[in-house]
Amino acid sequence: MKITVISVGKIKEKYLRDAIAEYSKRLSKYCKLEIIEVADEKTPAQASETVEDSIRTKEGERILKYVKDDAYVITLEIQGKLLTSEELADKIENSGVQGTSHITFIIGGSIGLGAEVLARSDFALSFSKMTFPHQLMRVILLEQVYRSYRIINGEPYHK
Repeated sequence: MKITVISVGKIKEKYLRDAIAEYSKRLSKYCKLEIIEVADEKTPAQASETVEDSIRTKEGERILKYVKDDAYVITLEIQGKLLTSEELADKIENSGVQGTSHITFIIGGSIGLGAEVLARSDFALSFSKMTFPHQLMRVILLEQVYRSYRIINGEPYHK
């Protein structure tokens, strides 16, 4: 299985880069992982909805350039479906059973994802009703994908 994570923005903090590197290393045992960063747009303070839509559209165009036609796309959205770790593991495992060999997770920028990206999504996933920094979300996502593979393979992992 190939897992691609497409994320808006760069990771500036060393501790987050270290955590991403650690989970990437752990995941290499289970899947082929690719992490793609696309540039974020600067959002002015008190930006109008029109300006925010324009920013989401520009970021969305950058994201969609990397989405393969055969990929099962999971977007991370506050309004998405909440899953347990076991349910996420089932979704990853069942995707493989149903012939999908490529899952792409998309993490938007600070103001979310554009309509074009949302339209391409096969599944909207929420980790919480709370908002997390998109840089931290990358670590949380990789940890949960790693946990999923441990569950799928019947390997121990703390609860």
